[in-house]
Amino acid sequence: MDIIVLKTDATEDEIKHVVKKLESRGLKANVSQGTERTIIGVIGDTSKVTEEEEDSIRAASGVENVVRILKPYKLASREFKKENTEISVRGVVIGGRKIPVMAGPCAVENRTVLTSIAEKVKAGGASFLRGGAFKPRTSPYSFQGLGEEGLKYLAEAREKTGLPIITECMDPRDLDVIVKYADIIQIGARNMQNFRLLLEVGSTQKPVMLKRGLSSTIKEWLMSAEYIMSRGNHQVMLCERGIRTFETATRNTLDLSAVPVLKQLTHLPVVVDPSHGTGKRDLVATMAKAAVAAGADALIIEVHTNPEEAMSDGDQSLKPDQFAKLMQELRPIALAVGREI
Repeated sequence: MDIIVLKTDATEDEIKHVVKKLESRGLKANVSQGTERTIIGVIGDTSKVTEEEEDSIRAASGVENVVRILKPYKLASREFKKENTEISVRGVVIGGRKIPVMAGPCAVENRTVLTSIAEKVKAGGASFLRGGAFKPRTSPYSFQGLGEEGLKYLAEAREKTGLPIITECMDPRDLDVIVKYADIIQIGARNMQNFRLLLEVGSTQKPVMLKRGLSSTIKEWLMSAEYIMSRGNHQVMLCERGIRTFETATRNTLDLSAVPVLKQLTHLPVVVDPSHGTGKRDLVATMAKAAVAAGADALIIEVHTNPEEAMSDGDQSLKPDQFAKLMQELRPIALAVGREI
């Protein structure tokens, strides 16, 4: 008993009655009201629910069917929601026909550089501005970001360009200030299984982009999405950014096969990051095109006006003219697969 499908004419009182029955058995209910059906996702250890208890739920007024899901990720599964999830951020839809592109520097360095980059990626066709105010770095001596000052610069760039902003949250203690400024909260690869952080982010109503962990399976990735969704935040998108393999020719191995696999397993939008996926500027455009052909719902690409002087990931950042050229080249590919850029 993992999903309860209610009749089209089920009343609010009938829904509340089913929820109370679940709660009396130590389970939680996640009610999802669609255009045609209301579905209740049952959260908790449903393996302990007896057949008799399941039958009592099935017999409740307003219930049409009770379904068991074998997959451990319930809310993120296609069984829970057949249609694709679309997430609207300041009027830009992720998961629809159009494929929005998020672009900007890896790290926010200063107001002048960020504003210049924002204006150039806007002119090139970007729909979002990306930039890290809090940066997870392998070395404790590397640039760690500007913190709230960087968030203020992002907000100023948004005011000037109209581009919504996406930025990373690394620590639950920073969540309140990030929510104040960000339009999308990014959870980086290193924090994909930081379950406390995932639960805290799930308690917000901000859209979340969850990056795949360095060595995580698709199942583990979807279970992390489930953590966020279990707190009531269903505005989750999944970002493939490359995984760690034995290959050393690229920074990571960009697993584009994950895109169609996810499309089968989940209703959540899928984003691809060819910048981190390859780590090399001259490979980014090719893999971005391949990602669109594979069915990606959005791209996130690093762009910098002076990559040689970038404080983070300059070697994988496109220059603005390269980004604008890529955007032009992506359009016919998107049209070929029934999408648009």
